[in-house]
Amino acid sequence: MESIETALKLYRLDNGNYPSTEQGLKALVEVPTVGALPKNWRSGGYLEKGKIPKDPWGNEFVYISPGTHGDFDLICLGKDGEAGGEEFDADINNWEIE
Repeated sequence: MESIETALKLYRLDNGNYPSTEQGLKALVEVPTVGALPKNWRSGGYLEKGKIPKDPWGNEFVYISPGTHGDFDLICLGKDGEAGGEEFDADINNWEIE
């Protein structure tokens, strides 16, 4: 999650905004073709190996921008891949991590 947050911040520094929800995290590895097109997209993208990391259980992260809790919300839905849950199924949210 931290590597994605760092990549999103670099994207914003280069382009003046975060990728939209529609553009998604894919904007970190491919030049977006919808929404506000980036002004200074980095050759090679923003993530190592040109791949969007998955959560520890192999699920995709949920990305929302603008977010409800900040400029963007980044959510790991836990082991079950469903919203809510307890223990290993509990969601992990970027706004709750210090």
